[in-house]
Amino acid sequence: MRLFVGLGNPGGKYARNRHNIGFMAVDRIAEDHGFAPWRSRFQGQAAEGMLGGEKVVLLKPSTFMNLSGQSVGEAMRFYKLTPADVTVLHDELDLAPGKSRCKTGGGHAGHNGLRSIHAHIGEAYHRVRLGIGHPGHKDRVAGYVLADFAKADQDWLDDLLRGISDGAPMLAAEDAARFLNAVALRTAPPRSGTGEGAKPGKAALAPAPGAAKPAPAPEPTPEPEPQARNVLQRLADRFR
Repeated sequence: MRLFVGLGNPGGKYARNRHNIGFMAVDRIAEDHGFAPWRSRFQGQAAEGMLGGEKVVLLKPSTFMNLSGQSVGEAMRFYKLTPADVTVLHDELDLAPGKSRCKTGGGHAGHNGLRSIHAHIGEAYHRVRLGIGHPGHKDRVAGYVLADFAKADQDWLDDLLRGISDGAPMLAAEDAARFLNAVALRTAPPRSGTGEGAKPGKAALAPAPGAAKPAPAPEPTPEPEPQARNVLQRLADRFR
């Protein structure tokens, strides 16, 4: 059994904030994979379902971000889980918008939600870091994460959430590499027949090592110059 925790702040005021991308991710998983309705449990909202052959509980703490660990700890105790059974999906300032990375253990890097979870269950849980970009100066961070995503962000955000949902069964199976590949297929899909990224600004996929390079097109045969053409014509006339 797995516990997937999306981090965010409760209430409509915060629903579209950058800080709430973890909530958005588990909402998308629940919707796409037919999870049971959300219920008030564990100082949060919880939904149960299956991903692949694995039972998964999705959790959105209602304690506000800086007390998220209370909700996570309560759910863990109820289901008799260990930190290794927990995956937390959260916003990441140090990744470019739309990028994602998986990590197990390590520090909380000042993230208040992770700081609280560290305090309640330790650091040995899994994380999915969801890039939202950085405002450029630490004094602007609080206002940036508590602001809504811009309209210009909607395309990459939707691609990222779709990719997370596509890869959720692999995440439940603890196959981080295949999960990240599923995300990449949404956020930087290959062009049909070219192997290049379909979206402007996205990096193209490199050709496979050892792949044969296409043969260069043959050089066109040049037309003879007018003077050479006349000489050839005179020679041809002599043998008629």
